[in-house]
Amino acid sequence: MSRASMAVALVSIVLPAELLAQGKGMRLWNLTTSTITGFELSPAGKNAWGPNQTLNDKDKEVDHDERLRITGVEPGRYDAKVSYGSSRQCFVRNIEIKPEAVFSISDKDLTDCSK
Repeated sequence: MSRASMAVALVSIVLPAELLAQGKGMRLWNLTTSTITGFELSPAGKNAWGPNQTLNDKDKEVDHDERLRITGVEPGRYDAKVSYGSSRQCFVRNIEIKPEAVFSISDKDLTDCSK
C-alpha cells in the first residue's frame, strides 16, 4: 500500500470518529436513583449558580441513566446544585468537567441535602 493510500485510509477512519465526538459536547450522566428536575453549576467554591441545565432536555428533566447536554460552561471544576421533584435539593462538590466528555453523579456523590 502506498503512503498516499495509507493516509487516505487513516483519515477516513479517524475523521468520522472525531466529527462524531465533537457533536456530543459535555454531558451529565444521571446515575442517581431519581429523576433530576434542576441542575445548576457554579465554579467550585464560588456559589455563583448558572442557569438550570435541565432546560436543555426535551422533557426538562433527567431520568435515571439518562444523559444531559451541558451548555454555556467551560471545562473546569464545578459545584452542582441538584434538585428533585420532591423539593429535595442536594449539592455535589468539585466535579471535574472535561471538554467533549461525560461526567456522572450518583447517590453517593450527593451532600448537604435538604427538603
